[in-house]
Amino acid sequence: MEAIRIEKTKNPKEKPGQDNPLVFGTIFTDHMFEMDYEKGKGWYDPRIVPYHPLSLDPSAMVFHYGQTMFEGLKAYKAEDGRILLFRPNKNIERANRSNRRLCIPEIPEDIFMEALKELVKTDADWIPTKPGTSLYIRPFVIATDPFLGVRPSDTYKFMIILSPVGPYYESGLDPVKIWIEDEYVRAVKGGIGEAKTGGNYAASLASQVKAHDEGYAQVLWLDGVHRKYIEEVGAMNIFFKINGTVVTPALNGSILAGVTRDSVIALCKEWNVPVEERQISVDEVIDAARTGAMEECFGSGTAAVVSPVGELRFEQEKMEIHGGRIGELTQKIYDTITGIQLGKIKGPEGWSVEVK
Repeated sequence: MEAIRIEKTKNPKEKPGQDNPLVFGTIFTDHMFEMDYEKGKGWYDPRIVPYHPLSLDPSAMVFHYGQTMFEGLKAYKAEDGRILLFRPNKNIERANRSNRRLCIPEIPEDIFMEALKELVKTDADWIPTKPGTSLYIRPFVIATDPFLGVRPSDTYKFMIILSPVGPYYESGLDPVKIWIEDEYVRAVKGGIGEAKTGGNYAASLASQVKAHDEGYAQVLWLDGVHRKYIEEVGAMNIFFKINGTVVTPALNGSILAGVTRDSVIALCKEWNVPVEERQISVDEVIDAARTGAMEECFGSGTAAVVSPVGELRFEQEKMEIHGGRIGELTQKIYDTITGIQLGKIKGPEGWSVEVK
């Protein structure tokens, strides 16, 4: 693979002040990574260039057939000045799983990792240090063939952009309200629910708008066949602490294999907290909430890390969780993961990767 060439911007942007609130996903750094793919040639010309608009043919296949993959991870600046990535290997592995499902050529893991590190190093001055902030990293692939016809593209563009961010939810670590969807479905086993691709999120928008109009932060999806088993939240995996046991839906082909989800399960096992990955019905959740057996509920994801859930709503019933307050285990998980991310706590081997 070719060495990454770097072209620095001649017109650096003004960086946000450390005291200014960072709205998630609205500010982008000076540079981006690009690499192209051509059938028969493979991936070529890896480069870091000034952040810029794209020029694509109106017939580019990404616009018409949705062949696209994206990922999300973060970079953090430790108190000692080190720049840390949290489990980037897992994101790279998942990106290539998504690529396989979407008939996108896999990206060599070594060049993917090098691209992440080199781009973060190039824009290291953009990493915010205020509590609750980080540098969000968005790798993505789009199909670029100028062709109207349903088949995998012969050409692609792989890019990485960076965004300094604050909390995903404006409320920060305050418990959010979640709407359990009973009308629309997002994904089914055998579909693309386990791939990180734009179509999954487009399928969620109508329900998301409905939930927001009712004052709810996110939608919790039920399975698309029986309409009775819990799957995941729009931007998070979901966990319930019921009678001392942490329960989360098992990966079944329609649920995203979250990196933070995997981290939560690993920590629970390390702490000897009983944890189960299994099928859980909405009826079981409602019963646990009604009887008080539901001790805590939280979501997990790269954007929010861990987000406590203070209320669930299904149809017309509203269920308060833990008095609408964050639970003890939820707080411990959040403190531990963010502590590892910021280099304050030594995590399991390989969880922190230093950018040098």
